[in-house]
Amino acid sequence: MKNRPKRFSSRPAAVGVLLLSILMGCNGRSRTSQNGDSGLAGSGYISIVNLSRGAPESPVGSGLFPAPTNQSFVGLIRALGRIEGDKNVRGIFVKLKGEKFAFAQAREIGETLARLGKKHPKIFCHTHEIDNATLWLLRRGCSDIWVSDAGSVDTVGIGAELSYLKGAFDKAGIKADMLAMGKYKSGGEALTRTGPTEDSLGNLQNTLSDLRSQWLKGVSEGVEDSTALKKRVEDGPWSPKKAEELGIVDFVGFEDEALDALKDVAGTDQTKIGFGAGMSQRKESPAAEIVRLLSGDGKRQQSRDHIAVVPAVGAITMASSGPFGGGGGITAQAMTRTLRRLREDDAVRAIVVRMDSPGGSPLASDLIWREMMLTREEKPVIVSIGGMSASGGYYIASGGTTIVASPAAIVGSIGVFGGKIVLGGAFEKLGVSSHRVAASPEEGAAARAAHMSPLSEWDDATRERVRGTMRRIYDLFVERVAEGRNLPKEKVYATAEGEIFLATVGKERGLIDELGGIEKALALARQEAKLPESIPVTVEGAEESILESLLLGPDPSESDVEAALRSFESRRFERISEWALGDHLTTLRPFAAAIAPLLDGEQVVAALPYALELR
Repeated sequence: MKNRPKRFSSRPAAVGVLLLSILMGCNGRSRTSQNGDSGLAGSGYISIVNLSRGAPESPVGSGLFPAPTNQSFVGLIRALGRIEGDKNVRGIFVKLKGEKFAFAQAREIGETLARLGKKHPKIFCHTHEIDNATLWLLRRGCSDIWVSDAGSVDTVGIGAELSYLKGAFDKAGIKADMLAMGKYKSGGEALTRTGPTEDSLGNLQNTLSDLRSQWLKGVSEGVEDSTALKKRVEDGPWSPKKAEELGIVDFVGFEDEALDALKDVAGTDQTKIGFGAGMSQRKESPAAEIVRLLSGDGKRQQSRDHIAVVPAVGAITMASSGPFGGGGGITAQAMTRTLRRLREDDAVRAIVVRMDSPGGSPLASDLIWREMMLTREEKPVIVSIGGMSASGGYYIASGGTTIVASPAAIVGSIGVFGGKIVLGGAFEKLGVSSHRVAASPEEGAAARAAHMSPLSEWDDATRERVRGTMRRIYDLFVERVAEGRNLPKEKVYATAEGEIFLATVGKERGLIDELGGIEKALALARQEAKLPESIPVTVEGAEESILESLLLGPDPSESDVEAALRSFESRRFERISEWALGDHLTTLRPFAAAIAPLLDGEQVVAALPYALELR
């Protein structure tokens, strides 16, 4: 246990109204301390890395305006790189509070900080709460770990929580009529079962075991008695004081005490914000951007050669569910437009697609895959997989020039499932009956004509026709992966049973080229495009036209405006529902978004077969 330092100190007319209200509500940012400097008169300072608001993969936030691109995950990793090369840095102070990070993110941040520690060994980290993923970041990257006395250390070992809806469906009289391609795809088992099949459970347990091995190695690296520590970190939750006694954390105290302790050992009182709230933001305020757009000046152009990072986060759908939705997602409409624009922009020398997706619509995945393939003929397209690139997510990723994935990322799930939700039984409980009438007198005509009706199940003949359609999409999925990865179809089929696995296994199977994070992906982009280290990097998303974000297109109609305003109201109701239902709704949301194409009329989905939340 380290000794505690001694010093402590205490969009038409409706759009006009909407935009006017926004303009009136926008307050200008204070002009004082814009870059968070404190003095800086001396020759050295402490760099503050503020992760209290996280580091989202995509700069697009849950509200009307996007978050600054320099506060995205890419911005964080690049900011840490700048700190590493700054000879005036005497120490690094990381503030986490209690923000949640995915395992892949936590690993990459921890590894990056560990590298910085070779040049700047004084890296003090303070947080209020610690979970499994955060512990990976802290123990790998921090020389001193501080936690608030009234906080929590919830290191309890890695597990997954699966959600199944059949019980609720049975009570409501609802039935899911589902089919699947792939042994481990398990169909829509979250909709048709109350628990996992033996095959899918075994596959998940193997994946979790691989992740656990990585996690335990990461949190115990460099520890003399690593066996004891590995047991302790899976045996919580612990109070901060107990975690300090067990050597899981170093000190218990307030944030200002931790910072004062670092100032003592670093020999400086000067601080400067290297990442997070308080950094210099965009040169143009959101309100000014609206005025510029309405005046017809158009979008700011990036004329210098640069690398463009395109976040591809969330479920894959054909079109956006609404401009105000906080869930985001990957839409064929937006993604194909972005790739096309970047392909035609000579200043964009290489593209990095940063992916974290459980899949979704195979049609949308195929359209985006096509744009990826066309774009890579013109310039390198590096795919960087963060937390997950499964099913439709991997479908898209296979169109990249090179695929780089975090060792902790979940990949694979090559397969499809689909069907429909049958509500007839629920309606019957309410006294509502239905009767099918077909124009053709042929046998089975009524069943075929109403094959996507939510009121009745398929008959055997119709089910086989749907199975044939599903088989073709499955084969097409395999063909696209084979073409994109330059692999024999037989090799892809061998791993295309819907099985999920970590990227380490994916690399062995030829689905991944390199293991690493966004930093490695950017290095490969520079290498493949023969670019210098100093090449600028932009993050796409925040610079999209405000009108396009609001109205889902560059030429909005009156109906588009009305839809945007309705979406705003529905999103407000959704937030109230989230508050009422708490974690249950949050847990189901990724899966619900992934199977949303079924509700939009598509018969087949390329997505994970269950709602999966790793803890």
